[in-house]
Amino acid sequence: MTGALSPGDPAAESWAFALKIYAQPGIAEACLRLQAEAGVDVMMLLTAAFAAARCGIVLSPSDIADMDDTCRPWREQIVRPLRALRVALKAGPQPAPGPVTEPLRAQIKASELAAERLQNDLLAAWLQQKAPAARAVTPDELSAVLRSVVALALQGRGGSDIRNLLPAIDLVAAAAQHRVG
Repeated sequence: MTGALSPGDPAAESWAFALKIYAQPGIAEACLRLQAEAGVDVMMLLTAAFAAARCGIVLSPSDIADMDDTCRPWREQIVRPLRALRVALKAGPQPAPGPVTEPLRAQIKASELAAERLQNDLLAAWLQQKAPAARAVTPDELSAVLRSVVALALQGRGGSDIRNLLPAIDLVAAAAQHRVG
């Protein structure tokens, strides 16, 4: 289905799309690489993929910057601190890591996922103001949108060389393109 966001539940559609893409072979690793090496917000990346592949919305670099402005406070104040706690419990301090701290780590992981779902809802609401293209989005356009998301993240880290990340970006783009229909 390519076209405007359906009148049903765009946040639920976007979330389902993100979960399906992320579960495909190699995608979690590609997304985590983009997150670790470029500072990519994976929820933004997957929402941009959803916009192009499922809704026919080609986000411009300025749209992506606006999308980032929309979710940055939530990401920086809620999602990233939860992620940092979860990751810290993998290595310590004592009594972590261990069986006594694993239930806490699991609760934090669930809270992190819930926070990402709320970020998805925020992004889906933002996306509703965008008009779809009058034609199907091409694979090259989808890749360009995802490259713009990564470029913005790199820019935020003071970097600009995207070349070594292109295989991960292209893998996510291909998975998103195949989810159409």
